[in-house]
Amino acid sequence: MDPGQELEERVLGRTPLFRPLPESESSDLCVLRAAACQTEEDYFRYRILFEDLDRNGDGVLDILELKEGLINWNSSFGPNSEEEILKAGDTNLDSGLDFEEFVRYLQDHEKKMKLAFKSLDKNNDGIYMCFHIFLIDASEVVAAVGSLGLHISEAQANDILKSMDSDGTMTIDWDEWRDYFLLRPATSISDIIRFWKRSTIIDIGESIAIPDEFTEQERKSGDWWKRLVAAGIASAVARTCTAPLDRLKVMMQVHSLESRRMRLTSGFQQMVKEGGILSLWRGNGVNVFKIAPETALKVGAYEQYKKWLSFDGANIGILERFISGSLAGATAQTCIYPMEVIKTRLAVAKTGEYSGIIDCGKKLLKQEGFKTFLRGYVPNLLGIVPYAGLDLTVYELLKNYWLEHYAGNSMNPGVMILLGCSTLSHTCGQLASFPLTVLRTRMQTEHMMEKGTTAPLIHLIKEIYNKEGKRGFYRGITPNIIKLLPAVGIGCVVYEKVKPILD
Repeated sequence: MDPGQELEERVLGRTPLFRPLPESESSDLCVLRAAACQTEEDYFRYRILFEDLDRNGDGVLDILELKEGLINWNSSFGPNSEEEILKAGDTNLDSGLDFEEFVRYLQDHEKKMKLAFKSLDKNNDGIYMCFHIFLIDASEVVAAVGSLGLHISEAQANDILKSMDSDGTMTIDWDEWRDYFLLRPATSISDIIRFWKRSTIIDIGESIAIPDEFTEQERKSGDWWKRLVAAGIASAVARTCTAPLDRLKVMMQVHSLESRRMRLTSGFQQMVKEGGILSLWRGNGVNVFKIAPETALKVGAYEQYKKWLSFDGANIGILERFISGSLAGATAQTCIYPMEVIKTRLAVAKTGEYSGIIDCGKKLLKQEGFKTFLRGYVPNLLGIVPYAGLDLTVYELLKNYWLEHYAGNSMNPGVMILLGCSTLSHTCGQLASFPLTVLRTRMQTEHMMEKGTTAPLIHLIKEIYNKEGKRGFYRGITPNIIKLLPAVGIGCVVYEKVKPILD
């Protein structure tokens, strides 16, 4: 076999890419010869890969060829992987990658991959010869995932290794790591499990969920605020689309003690008859307007509470995240609570009673005093803990169940699995906190519904229980549950569409 053919055989994977060099050769000569061999082999490896991706043979990879290639190589790490590769490698901005640009991208990408690969070898079990050949095992995967605030078992770590392990050793060497990530716009093990990090601010119009930690790269580049803006836009669209169901929920809660109980169909008919189609969105303006301050306050408070609870600002666990998220939610709700009251009063008001947000605020202050803006604050605050706690717990349980039973060779659960997990976890959180939501709404509106009378929280609980029983504490739960899936789905879709625009 001639040298060229032998090299091609090794590039195609039929023989090892790196042959052991004779022990008699000096260390310096070993490094020089191996480096030269590696450069030549890399060139042929890049050439073969480029020609495989270049389906039309024009010497340029366009976005469609990259997308098709990522699918064929099972290398997509997200909906915009091909765009990330093209953006990083297209230096002449001609919307395509020629071979030189492709090689330059892969060389730069391999440098980043090598740094990330070496950083994972915490137990220093690497084999040192002419090159530093590091090995990654399950314990190091568990540690890497744990540093991101997620906890997995060693069995789940082995599943991650299996997705990259080509020789069955259950350890990952540099060749396996490089081959796995070569066409993936990812440079660390965190990208494999980042699917499960709730990086988007999933919003159902009740309580904005806290995003997972921003990466150091996002902090330095300023991408963190783009994520927040994209999430804010997604939240506004999701809330607006589900606003009729949200108003119906409030109306059912407020009128639950009247002799004529409101149902789904009759509720919509009554609202349309009283104020027309547009009345279904009454109060939605405040709901959208408070997204920005609530998000800013929650994210800022969450980061600060995490630092205080973790002491060193690192190795934040599930318990610390839960406590930080609950405290951040309480902080944000305390600051923006007057807007919650205005939103509820606008939702239950009759047509023409208020001309807008400012008019509503002025009239409430003049007629009922400043205390009106704090009515229902206590049950609202108490509802944060069961909502956040159950939401996070159920999501973790569903995640771990999927990883243990259905992960197979891929740690990517797909959009539908994530959507289902988020919807179920939000539903459980809502069921746990909904009685407190009913109490909050009743306290916010009782001054206007019962001609200026107000009742203590305990008295209100007894009143609802005596007149309606246990069901009274879940009045309005049906439209609230109905809106969960479309709210989460619309929010996720809009978020993914807005991100490329902001980028």
